[in-house]
Amino acid sequence: MDRQELERVLSETFDDAGAAGVVARQAGDMADGGQFDADFGGELTVETVVENLHDAPDEYALAERWNWWLGALDLSHGGYARFSVRPDVGRQS
Repeated sequence: MDRQELERVLSETFDDAGAAGVVARQAGDMADGGQFDADFGGELTVETVVENLHDAPDEYALAERWNWWLGALDLSHGGYARFSVRPDVGRQS
């Protein structure tokens, strides 16, 4: 998976440049680990990530959407929680 492309698409789609880089990095790590490929019989793509993040509740920010999807993956297959991100990622302290 192209992490830079995913970061760009996430930033544009969800208007959250602060979290896009972190989510893209975690998605890339998840893709590199091969578990998604093994569990679902196909490569993790930018399109797959974006489609699944669109399924999250509308009021969720990007990091929350990512964690929501990972929660579902972890519940159904296990081993995905390690790719979650802090919900406050991208916010200024």
